[in-house]
Amino acid sequence: MLDNFFVVLMVGLIFIVMLMLFRVFKGPTVFDRLNGLGVIGTDAIVILVLLGFLEKRVDMYVDIAISYAILGFISLVVIAKYLEGKGDANS
Repeated sequence: MLDNFFVVLMVGLIFIVMLMLFRVFKGPTVFDRLNGLGVIGTDAIVILVLLGFLEKRVDMYVDIAISYAILGFISLVVIAKYLEGKGDANS
């Protein structure tokens, strides 16, 4: 019963990731694209944890999800610093 719920939840999250991919490629501004990347990263973390519950290996998938979250955070900070510096040069 709970496995079916997790599968439906994963399908919904994958649908949201597809919508955000559209936002990343067609976003009118850079901030829309960054927001789409943030949502995709968060959804990927949740999908990893749900996959761990389905395969009864939560400990392994949580470790992978934490590593992915740290990598996503660092990359968004680097992109934000790059955009901050780029904004100063245009002023």
